[in-house]
Amino acid sequence: MVTTSCFSLFGGILDEEALLPAPQNISILSTNMKHFLTWSPVTVPGETVRYSIEFQGEYERDYANEIWIPISECSLITVTQCNVTEDISATVPYNLRVRANLGSRSSKWSTLKVLFNRITTFLTPPVMEVSTDGYHLLVKLEDLGPTFQFHIFYWRKGQESWKTVKEISSVVHLDTMEAGAEYCVKAQTYVEAINRSSNFSQAQCVHGGRATWMMTAMVSFVGFVVGVLTLPFLAWKMSQTFQYSCCPVVVLPDTLVISLSSLHSCPSRVLESTGGDFWFCRRVLLKRWGGGWRSVSFGRRLFSAYLATSFIF
Repeated sequence: MVTTSCFSLFGGILDEEALLPAPQNISILSTNMKHFLTWSPVTVPGETVRYSIEFQGEYERDYANEIWIPISECSLITVTQCNVTEDISATVPYNLRVRANLGSRSSKWSTLKVLFNRITTFLTPPVMEVSTDGYHLLVKLEDLGPTFQFHIFYWRKGQESWKTVKEISSVVHLDTMEAGAEYCVKAQTYVEAINRSSNFSQAQCVHGGRATWMMTAMVSFVGFVVGVLTLPFLAWKMSQTFQYSCCPVVVLPDTLVISLSSLHSCPSRVLESTGGDFWFCRRVLLKRWGGGWRSVSFGRRLFSAYLATSFIF
């Protein structure tokens, strides 16, 4: 009897020594639908302690004999926090627990003191940047993922009417702005899965594009002046080009040139006067050939004695 009691006492002492201290201060940090389980580290000098996490949802607790489901991404990890967002997929109460592991030794499980429901997540106002794109009011919001929508409120300063836009996109063109007017914008996030909205961001205001309008007008005026000054020159240049294209100046060879003094030696059957200084040749072209004349086939040509000192046949 005495021997058995001693062995039982010794075995109990060994079991107590084999247990690691359980993690403490277990809590969930949840912001913008991202959930992290955290705890205080278990310290063993000269050793690396690992941790494992399990969760229990409403179904497991009420309909599946209170079973616990291990989270594979949070099994035998060395850090003291783990992202459990993917496992908390419904808006119901969840319980989570963690324990320490060192070789074959393990601690007792430590559980949350209060069940966690993702409806309690903290929603932050969206980070927002308001600017102008021409005469359009543009707002750029941080991308929080497909779960989030944005409620955007904007108004012209000095007016009481507000306009609301519900958007999933993180870049939104809101409205056409009036030149010189000041517009203000503020926004909040909304999560349909939990039917909750964040607080509003701080309002940001921008002015309409008066400077842009003035610059556009100035550029247009300068362009008009340049056009007015350039148009006459272009017209003159084009007229010169068309003139030389339609009526080019041709330098004739000497054999086709008959001087005015040689006109009297032209055979009378060829040249006939029309009166004044105009002459024409009906049937033949007289070509200077050596010391005499030689005729070639030719259609009607008209000559002006006062336009030039030579005639072309």
